[in-house]
Amino acid sequence: MTLIKNMLNRITISVVTAGLLGAVVATTVLRRQKPDAPASPDTHATVHRAVAHDVSGVLSAENYRPSGLEASGDPDDIPHNALAPDPDGVREMADTTIVVAPIVIPKGGEKVEQHRQGSRSAPVLFASFGGLGADFVGPQGNAVMRSPADNSLAVGRDYIVQLVNSRMAIYTKKGALFDTTGKVLYGPVETNNIFKGFGGACESHNNGDAVVRYDQLADRWLVVMPIFTRLPRRPVEPVAPKAGDPANLSQKGQPGQPGKAVELYQPPQAHPTQLPAENPQGRRPGTRPPADSGGYAMCYAVSTTSSPFGPYYRYEFARPLFPDYPRPAIWPDGYYVPTSTGDAVIQKHACVADRARMLKGEDATEQCMIVDNVSFLNNADVDGTQLPPAGAPNIVMATGGTQLRKIFEDDGIYVWKYHVDWNDPSRTTLTGPEKITVAPYHFLCNGQLTNCVPQPGTERRIDSQGDKLMTRLVYRRIGNQESIVGVHSINTALGGGGVRWYEFRLDKARNVSLYQQGTFAPDSLYRWMPSPAMDKYGNIGIGYSFGGKTDFVGQRFAGRLAGDPKGQLTLRETTLVDGEAAQESTLRWEDYTQTAVDPSDDCTIWYVGDYLRKGETRYSTKIGAFRMPGCGGSR
Repeated sequence: MTLIKNMLNRITISVVTAGLLGAVVATTVLRRQKPDAPASPDTHATVHRAVAHDVSGVLSAENYRPSGLEASGDPDDIPHNALAPDPDGVREMADTTIVVAPIVIPKGGEKVEQHRQGSRSAPVLFASFGGLGADFVGPQGNAVMRSPADNSLAVGRDYIVQLVNSRMAIYTKKGALFDTTGKVLYGPVETNNIFKGFGGACESHNNGDAVVRYDQLADRWLVVMPIFTRLPRRPVEPVAPKAGDPANLSQKGQPGQPGKAVELYQPPQAHPTQLPAENPQGRRPGTRPPADSGGYAMCYAVSTTSSPFGPYYRYEFARPLFPDYPRPAIWPDGYYVPTSTGDAVIQKHACVADRARMLKGEDATEQCMIVDNVSFLNNADVDGTQLPPAGAPNIVMATGGTQLRKIFEDDGIYVWKYHVDWNDPSRTTLTGPEKITVAPYHFLCNGQLTNCVPQPGTERRIDSQGDKLMTRLVYRRIGNQESIVGVHSINTALGGGGVRWYEFRLDKARNVSLYQQGTFAPDSLYRWMPSPAMDKYGNIGIGYSFGGKTDFVGQRFAGRLAGDPKGQLTLRETTLVDGEAAQESTLRWEDYTQTAVDPSDDCTIWYVGDYLRKGETRYSTKIGAFRMPGCGGSR
């Protein structure tokens, strides 16, 4: 994909029509209202049966056979300017002219800006280690990592799992099983190694944008991997949903599954190899599975135990629409996965898979909804083990504004309530949107895929993804208090980029209200692409990228205690890693960073983000663990 000059990209989130063997996808469609207003729900549902599901063997390098491809996804199959990572070997080319969006803010937005560091001591960085990236070497050697990084991180009781686009790695976490944190046990392997022996697109295609979550409510691991290449047409090809479509059934899945798990094989060692030089002029040699005329797919793997080495239950869901930018969220009644379908329409899709049945490896269903005229959707993702009230709908949020229509400002966060009925999809509802008025904001540098953050010693600026709420949208219950924390990147009065953050509260009637908000902007540099977490005490921690004209891009972390003055990150900013070089090959930077709360103590907050080492042209990642006052635990 070539570099986009001064483009104002719009976003679409795809509804995933999923399939388990005999699974059903219910899709409630939303009617379009006035041009710039989020749509309200219709009552029609589209139901799809699962394509396939089974049980994998245990992850091991013995099962690992590199496909020879960095990732699947032919450029012709990826909608123009979609957020999907650059296809295999394709590198963005440097601009000859850099057009920069001015930093402007709406009236009143500066009133919630925090222009000084917090007065309390910084959160304690008690552990850190290098993750997947340019300098990574593991049992399976090393690998070329694609841009953008698309960092995904999950932390269990004894293991840490990282996915970066089309590669995965497993690390030790000090505790009951290991005496150290950060030792590489597995990787780098292609993410679709989880689907070896499963058959179909999930096994044959290795794609970027894969995401890992640790389901602390069940002590299981969840991996979601989209398929961006058009597949051969199925015997019954799902029809792309439209507003008002009646329900329909797609083909049944493959017989004889889930199948039997096999014993663990220890991964053999592999020596690192000389990585090929970056080739910004085109693709590296090689082939990929050819595109066909069918739809796409979404692949799910759910572990059968608390070990990330598996075995895994595997599921493939047929997707008639391009399944970009999946953002899985854990809720008691389902795995919620909103996605984006491309840039030709302003339309988003939010799906939910039947978590209870998937945890047992049973035939399962997924239900999907279409939402018009909205920005990227995020579903509330549970932190901790205190559950929302039984039957409580999942909360879905999005920013206002529409980058495609050059509407870069808004003063609201928009809320939906997603209620799923697994027995009767016609009773599944997505109610909303309701506007929650907040301080006015302007997308950082006008949104996504724009020349934004300056770097020392180069004219190359990098992207901010400023048009959307970032992953994760965190839900935390503490007694009768229910909070949701959201973050995004906005322009600031000091001329740089700041982290806008919110804490919302839910009442007994499931109404959402704004409890507090702030914009962390202590100077004129750039803080952007944040990811939040809330610990068991109600303290908020936020990790984010940091950089500017005088500072190479690195990763930082700040926070606040639950009882501190509202709207302030009172814990002084601390550094996870400083950047040492500029990224010049592409404007795309990460697409997202990631926090994860440690289930062992429910207060250590893990975080991962990118930086460049001195003399490097490719990114590295750094994984760190932070604790705020009151969080003890052991290393």
